[in-house]
Parts: sequence; structure tokens; C-alpha cells
Amino acid sequence: MKAKLVPLYLKSSPDEKFYQQTSNLKTLFKEEIDLLNPIPLGEKLPEADAVIFPQILGEAYRKIDDFYNIKLPILVITSEFGTVSMWDWEVVSYLKMKGLEVFAPYNIEMSKKILKCLALKREMKTTKFLIFQENPGKGMQASIFKRFYWWEKECTEQINRKFGIGIIRKSLKQLAEEVKKIPEEEVAKIQNNLIIPIDNVTGRALGNALKLYLAVKKEIDWDATIKGIGTNCLNESYYFNTTPCLAWDLLFQEKGIMWACEADTLSLLTQHILYNILETPIMMSNVYPFLMGMAALKHEKIDSFPEIQNPDDHLLVAHCGYFGLIPRSFSNQWKLKPRVLEIVHEDATAIDGRFPEGKVTLAKIDSSLSSLLVVEGHLEKYVQFPGSDCRNGALIRVPDGHFLMNKLYSHHNCILIGHHKIDLEVIASVIGLDIEVLS
Repeated sequence: MKAKLVPLYLKSSPDEKFYQQTSNLKTLFKEEIDLLNPIPLGEKLPEADAVIFPQILGEAYRKIDDFYNIKLPILVITSEFGTVSMWDWEVVSYLKMKGLEVFAPYNIEMSKKILKCLALKREMKTTKFLIFQENPGKGMQASIFKRFYWWEKECTEQINRKFGIGIIRKSLKQLAEEVKKIPEEEVAKIQNNLIIPIDNVTGRALGNALKLYLAVKKEIDWDATIKGIGTNCLNESYYFNTTPCLAWDLLFQEKGIMWACEADTLSLLTQHILYNILETPIMMSNVYPFLMGMAALKHEKIDSFPEIQNPDDHLLVAHCGYFGLIPRSFSNQWKLKPRVLEIVHEDATAIDGRFPEGKVTLAKIDSSLSSLLVVEGHLEKYVQFPGSDCRNGALIRVPDGHFLMNKLYSHHNCILIGHHKIDLEVIASVIGLDIEVLS
């Protein structure tokens, strides 16, 4: 989907430079925009995602009331290089000072990200997330799971109200029945066409995982507006003899369907927005700050954190026995392995994948859907705890662990490869979020 923009001009009729820049915009952003017919500032606007000024002039100072009547985001991209012209800084500053929402990107990549944000905002109004569950919080480890906000009606309604995304909830029990109906011949057929790196996974366990993948695929093939998916895979694991990890990997590779472990729709929303704009590898996992001590470690059945310098500024990141669910295309190491957690069936599987060591960014939309927390850190190394629920976790160093402890929204966080503070500040502004940054 492309951003639908209305070019505006300030004079009684556009001049040659206006048309030249409009043509230039069509060439520079042919993958990102659909330009509607130009109209003068002050006329009624057609339905669009934003207005764009290919040319901005001094008349802007004298037409501020017309600017106030623009109820869409305002873009100023006036240079031949796909950015704001430096000669237009004063006009842009004036408009911002008057309280207007103006985006004046200073490099072409920023321009493209803004345009992608605008297109995604429109697309999300028809986007669906499909969640399979029965009665969240009443199943395994109920004392933990019944606390999670993402299962509340209020959370679902807020996501729809803020972004337009509809969350469809279907029966997990019925999905389990559909899995049982998948013929062995169908599993064998696709297995012959897939190359799946495995380690000690039995043929039966792999077959179980592929049956779930096939059953879910049949559920979503009919609806192209389904962009995200999740199941209450741990809390209600007794319905299955497998886990959805491999299914989520395959569906992402085939269709770009984003996944949510434990049906966490807030993490799913964060991943969906950030990946579709940045196209940077992203995943979700549990964070265990060293500052939490045994309150964090007991859940993973670990006696102590590793001895390192500046422990207060470190997190152990792990989920379902490993670093977290990562698609193969995002990983520099990846294998499907037998399950680690006792909460799931003995034939279940888990993904042992890794991001490269180096710069990472933690990011998460808060439960009020008003703010994005951004933390730039470093993935220093991977650590193993044999016999625990963390066979391979990541150590991430952050700038200030105490600050982070007072800002964390959830034990679930999203992690991106690289540092993205500047881009995330732009994204948050376009999609209507405040931002808190720790870098």
C-alpha cells in the first residue's frame, strides 16, 4: 500500500518549479506514494493520508488560517533530493511554532519511512490480528497468566480505537480438533519440500508441528487482511501435543505474518508497526533485569546471574528455553529443538535462534497506547544454564538499569537488531505516540 498525498500550492496557480518538483517526487518515491491532483491551499481536501508541499513560499506566513484548516499531516519535501530544502527551515519552524503537525525530513530515507508510516496507518484500519484462545488465565500457571493486560477487553478495544486493527478471537480447542484432521500424507508432502534445521527433534514431534502449521494456514488463507497471529500457547497448552513456534516461522517466511507468543497483542502490535516501517529483524522475549535478583531468576530455575562488570545495567533475555522465537531469515544461528518448558507437551518444540552480537534496541508500546519506550543497548554474549529453563539466553547491556526498571511496561519486550532511536522518534510522531528514550 502506498501513501495517498495531496500536493498543495500557495499561489493562485502552480508554477513550473512546483510541477518540476511534483514530477521529481513521483520518480523518487514511486514505491511509496500516490499523488493526487494538486489543489490550492485553502480548498476542501479530498480523502488522503497527508498533504505535501513540493514548494513552500513566503505566502505561508500570511495564510496561517488556511494551514489551521488542514486536518491531515503536513509534509514539506521541497528539494530535488527528496528532503526539505534548507531555505525552507524558517517557514517550517514558523508553522511548527504555530502548533501545526509538520514533517520536514532531512534525508531521503527518513522521507521514505514517513511515507511508509502514513500508508501503514491507513492499512491498519482494515488489518486483523487472529488470536486462538479459550479462557485465558484459567489454565496452566493461572496465577501468572491471569495478570496480563493484553487479554482484557479494554486492551482490545483500545487497539481498535487507536489504530483500527480488529482482533479476531477463535477457539483454540476447535483449532486443536482441526489439527487432528490433517492427513499424514499432507504432512509428508510438505515435509519433502521444506528444509528445516533440527536438533534431536523426533519425526513425530516435527510432524505435530507441521500439522499445526497446516491447520493455521487454512484458517488464514481466505483473508489477506490478517497480518498478525497468536495462540494462548502456554497457558492453554493442554489442547496440543506441540507448540506453534515452527508454524509462526513458516507463516512469516511465506506471508509476512507477524506472530505473538502467548497471544500478546501489545507485543504483536509493536512488532507489526516497527517491522513494516523499518524492515529490520525484530522479535519478542522475556527480559530479566539483574536488579530483580531471584525474583527474576526463580522463574527460569537459575541459581544466579553470571558474574560480570556493571551487573545493574544488564538484562538476561530468554523465552521458552532459548533467546526467543526468531524467524530463520532474522537469525545468524537457528535450529528447531525439543521443548524445554514442562508446561508444554513432551513432543513440543522450541526455536533456538540468535541475533548477531552487537547493537540492539528494545522497544514496546505501553498499555495506554500513548507512548513508545525505546532503549538502545548492546547484546554482549549468549549464556547457557544447563538443566534450567534457559538453555541459551542473551545478555544485553543497557545505559541505565535503574532508569529502565522504572520505565518497563512489561516482562515482554521487543528487540530489534541495531540502534534505531532517530527512526523510532520519527515513527512515533507520525503514528501518534509519545516516546521515552534511554540511549
